[in-house]
Amino acid sequence: MGVKAQKAEATRAALIAAARALFARDGYGATGTEAILAAAGMTRGALYHHFADKQALFAAVCETLHAEGERAIETHADAAPDAFAALIDGCLAFLDFVVRPEVRRILILEAPGVLGWDQWNEMDRRHGFGLLIEGVEAAVAEGSLHGDPQTLAVMINGALNYGVVWAGQSDDPTALRRLKAGFVDLMESLRR
Repeated sequence: MGVKAQKAEATRAALIAAARALFARDGYGATGTEAILAAAGMTRGALYHHFADKQALFAAVCETLHAEGERAIETHADAAPDAFAALIDGCLAFLDFVVRPEVRRILILEAPGVLGWDQWNEMDRRHGFGLLIEGVEAAVAEGSLHGDPQTLAVMINGALNYGVVWAGQSDDPTALRRLKAGFVDLMESLRR
């Protein structure tokens, strides 16, 4: 990568980092591009060189968060002894990642409204939900789960996403621990 390409990538990364912090703190609607530019120490020209608008920058922030979550899921799932354990461990890693306030706010609470359902769903399919489908397919192939992998994945995904919202909004400090224990119990009840 040449010097010019490295500089462009550094500028893009600085804009994403600044926007991520502000979107997490203030929300998409309350974050203006001027605040992002000031936080990044960039000009409006730099912003529009890399992103068509604030929504495109928000999408890039979401992609960054999805990639981080995907790495966490894969790290935990890859260390498991079998497909069923990999599915559970990957889902628990997802919960740990997404329940973090900045991630929950951006990916779960704001992204569907900002990006629209179709774009949000497509992004989720390329990352976390795509891994979930693969994990369910592997557990079905292994014989530890029974049923249509797509349907099972949709149902598990719904439970995980709603659980993240519930645990993240709860005043109960044990909510995440209870959510994770309940998820393991749920998965064990589905085990063949």
